This record gives sequence, structure tokens and C-alpha cells, in this order.
Amino acid sequence: METIKTLLLTGYRSYELGVFQDKDPKISIIKKAIKNNLVPYLDAGLEWVIVSGNLGVEMWGAELMSELKVIYPNLHLGVIFPFEEFGKQWNEGNQEKLVFLRQEADYVEAVSHKPYHSPQQLQNHTKFLLQHTDGVLAVFDPEFPGKPKYLLDDAQKIAENTEYLIQLITMDDLQNTFYE
Repeated sequence: METIKTLLLTGYRSYELGVFQDKDPKISIIKKAIKNNLVPYLDAGLEWVIVSGNLGVEMWGAELMSELKVIYPNLHLGVIFPFEEFGKQWNEGNQEKLVFLRQEADYVEAVSHKPYHSPQQLQNHTKFLLQHTDGVLAVFDPEFPGKPKYLLDDAQKIAENTEYLIQLITMDDLQNTFYE
């Protein structure tokens, strides 16, 4: 396995998976699938996992990092928001998740230092993430489109000309993880 030093973790938002409770059993399956896919990269020298702070796969993956950091002390969590005040409009419970994420992260920054004002900020964010990572691990199934599709389409364009890794955790993968 080639050494990936910095990996972008993304995937569906919680509402895209029909997850509206923190105790939903789907979350533990998703975390287990992420862990199963991350461990080989960690064993091969992965140093950074980067997330954008979106609710769903990214937040659950970030929660998993504190557990993995015990086993892999060289692992770092980076949070790169698309713009300042990201998540400001979220409800109180989700605001708490954002506070936790900031506390757990080894690095926190925003690509745009202004509050949201244009879709261009999101495009710049995607471009920045893809330029500063060696690959992407996404909980995403092409048969079930969702928000991650846009980022993954851009990643695919990069992968056509470089050795950018794209690894998907599909619905079948999640189903198999459930039965492990």
C-alpha cells in the first residue's frame, strides 16, 4: 500500500442517511466501517485525517479519531471549514458537536475568512481540500447520490492526472460491516 500522509474524510450528511438521533445504530456501523478502512492507512503511516465539519459522516469520523489517537499517537485531526462562522445557524445540540470537534482537532482553520456569501467559497474549499490531501475516503455510494457527489466528481478529475486516491465505502460495504 502506498503511503498516504493526509486523507480527506467525507460522506453523507446525517439527514441523507435518515439519522436524526445520536443513538441511531447506523452510526456505530458507519464508524466501524470508517475505522476498518482507516487502519491499513494508519499502519502504513497516515498522519492526518481532514474533515470539513459537516454533520454526519465527517462528525462521526472525527469522534472516532480520539479512540484511534490512543493506538496511533502520530494521528492528527484537521478541520478545514469552508468559511468563517460555519455552523452558526445550527441548533444547540449541533453547536455542541461543533465545539467538541474544535476541541478534538489538532488544527482548525477556514478557507474563507468571511461568513458565507457565495457558492464560490464552497468551490474554493473543495479545491483547497483536494490540493492539500493525498486522497479521499468517502462513505458514498454512486447509486445513492448526495452532497458528497460534487467533491468526488472533482476528486475524480484530479485522479485522472495524478495518483490521488479515491476510496468509497458503499452501501454494500456498510451492509457487510453490519454482518461482521
